Order: sequence, then C-alpha cells, then structure tokens
Amino acid sequence: MASSGKRKTTMAKLTRESRLRERRLDKQARKEARKLAPAHPPNLQGDPLNATTVESYRTDTGEPATESLPPARPGA
Repeated sequence: MASSGKRKTTMAKLTRESRLRERRLDKQARKEARKLAPAHPPNLQGDPLNATTVESYRTDTGEPATESLPPARPGA
C-alpha cells in the first residue's frame, strides 16, 4: 500500500542539487568567457617569456645575446 503523504526532500539532497546548479553556471560562464576572449593574446613587449627572437634577450653585460647557427647544408 502506498503511503498517503508528501515525500520530503532532505537538506543534503537540496544542498547537492544547489551545488550542482552553481557548478553548471560557473562552467557556462567560463565557456562564454573563452568565446569572447581573443584567439591569440597580444604579445607583451619586454616580457622575456613572450619574446620571439634571440636578439631580444640580453646578457648580464647589456650586450645582445648571439646564437651560433650550424653551417648551411649544400643543396638545401
């Protein structure tokens, strides 16, 4: 025989569901932020981590660093 009464949801279940809703909203917000962000962030000049050329690095003496390249192969 079925019980005649309203089923009650526990506070633990309500808490779990609210946390899940919050996580979904956060995930959606991160996704939207990625869509709105530029595809390639601008190169920050003067930042050695973003430098693309060897000449941009300097030695302790203030001289530009040089890089030795192997000799070119004939026929290449």
